[in-house]
Amino acid sequence: MEPLSGTALPSVPVPPPGPRSRELAAELARWESPNVTYLADNFPVFWDEARGSNVRDVDGNVFLDLTSAFAVTGIGHGHPRVVSAIQAQAGRLLHGMGDVHPPAIKVDLLRALAEVTPGGLTRSILASSGAEAVEAALKTAVMATGKPRVLAFHGSYHGLTYRALSVSGREDFRAPFQAQLGGGTVFVPYPYPYRSPFDGDADAVGAQTLRYIRHVLDTPGTAHEGIGAILMEPIQGRGGDLVPPDAFLPGIRQLCDERGLLLILDEIYTGFGRTGRWFACEHWGVVPDLMVVGKGLTGGFPFAACIGTDEVMGAWPKSTGEAIHTSTFLGHPVGCAAALAAISVLRDEKLVERSASLGARMQARLVEMTADHPRVGEVRGRGMMIGVEMVRDRRSRAPAPELSGRVVVEGLRRGLLVLGGGIHGNVLSLAPPFVMTEAQMDYALAAMGEILDEMR
Repeated sequence: MEPLSGTALPSVPVPPPGPRSRELAAELARWESPNVTYLADNFPVFWDEARGSNVRDVDGNVFLDLTSAFAVTGIGHGHPRVVSAIQAQAGRLLHGMGDVHPPAIKVDLLRALAEVTPGGLTRSILASSGAEAVEAALKTAVMATGKPRVLAFHGSYHGLTYRALSVSGREDFRAPFQAQLGGGTVFVPYPYPYRSPFDGDADAVGAQTLRYIRHVLDTPGTAHEGIGAILMEPIQGRGGDLVPPDAFLPGIRQLCDERGLLLILDEIYTGFGRTGRWFACEHWGVVPDLMVVGKGLTGGFPFAACIGTDEVMGAWPKSTGEAIHTSTFLGHPVGCAAALAAISVLRDEKLVERSASLGARMQARLVEMTADHPRVGEVRGRGMMIGVEMVRDRRSRAPAPELSGRVVVEGLRRGLLVLGGGIHGNVLSLAPPFVMTEAQMDYALAAMGEILDEMR
């Protein structure tokens, strides 16, 4: 079997899931917790190899990945420079002692993060996952403000470790563990113009949401007491690829400044080019006090960071030999090498710019091809982060998760990897690699058009 080129069009000779994927699914069901992987007669396929925008499964089918594997591989699967950097670093130093005898490469990455993030974000706490970086941000906020509570948003997703889960606005995730989570979070609506009483008037939705947040903070009693920070995604990812009204993020920044609150932006999904800027907050000229990043930071290696201003990070005490926040793998040398290589690839190959231009063309074509589709309520997004909202009909706007699920399964049969998302499960969440070719984009749009036409 020839290696993947990364630029190939899909080829699905074996109806997915094929016999080997089915065998592995049965084996997985024997050994893994039943909660983790969704298994059904028509889902999933098991991956064997990936390169560029292509994924090959264990039955030899080649797919076009419109997910970037949860928005991780914006630079493409298995980018040669990242792979080489990982191999070289693993051969030289596989593990260090991050907070005692640090690997030298850790310094290089800390400097690189300060250089690539918006002005003022210069000090980092490195981590192994996005949820861990969120935990570091929440701890930093307490150190800086002395206030333990957080204002967060419905529909948000910040991770599933306990503190990250407690600030995630998904009741279905929190409910089984609520007794252990405490009450440290106040949730407010995220502006969702398509599903607002203002009939899609984004400016009105944003202004009303800001007024409501001020009301929550001003109301005497437990609703506002002890809140030291506002945590939000500049564009909600799993919440449905929700782009806030243009005045909203600047309004949140102003509110934080007025009230002495820290602004924490979760750019784990949106960072490193996903929205056509290095970071989504740059669309609105907003700089947070703390930013958490992960996913696209390395292009495939588990690694993340919480990055803050000197002033906020300075609230942490100087280490006296026993750090009060650290981990065994903090600043892992292989992760540092992968991140440095991925940042260089984004810059040298101008992939952030490509995300902006290719994403704009893809979104425009989706808008055009669904303009009169009775089951498509809205197409929205920035860069290579696009959401397609499926509805039962345009008049009622009733969510239709069964239709988005159908697109996911039918897409697989046509060689497309697509994810469903949104708080109602009715949004097709498209996050292709920035290296997707024009021919691959044309194929993906034509195949999706065929599937959607079957639903008219």
